[in-house]
Amino acid sequence: MERFEEARRWFLQALRDLKAARDSCAAQNFEWTCFQAQQAAEKAAKALCFASGISPWGHSVVELLQHLKEKFTVSEELMTWARELDRHHIPSRYPNAFESGYPALFYDCEVASRALSCSQKIMEFTRGELKRLGVEI
Repeated sequence: MERFEEARRWFLQALRDLKAARDSCAAQNFEWTCFQAQQAAEKAAKALCFASGISPWGHSVVELLQHLKEKFTVSEELMTWARELDRHHIPSRYPNAFESGYPALFYDCEVASRALSCSQKIMEFTRGELKRLGVEI
């Protein structure tokens, strides 16, 4: 049961990260919205890894979902959402990810809304699987 408690801790933080992403979007900090949305999905995927006895490693939602394919049905649609989110892990935070300017110049409401949607869908998938395994959220 210890792994279920660890999974619960990670998922609860994922929920907080998704809230922070929504708050950032409302404040028009779109680059942070995208990063926080990626973080929420990453932590949710890690929660499911913990619950199923898979050791989560790294920051890529795509790679975490690849590991989860061993035990769960991970759709191609989920993988598409994960790829969208992973694109924001570095560029949303670091000015040198772009030839010039800084991240805020390259993020807008449309991109942030897409990231929020992708994150929410991955969170719904992981929440459903966690509940099916018996993890109380």
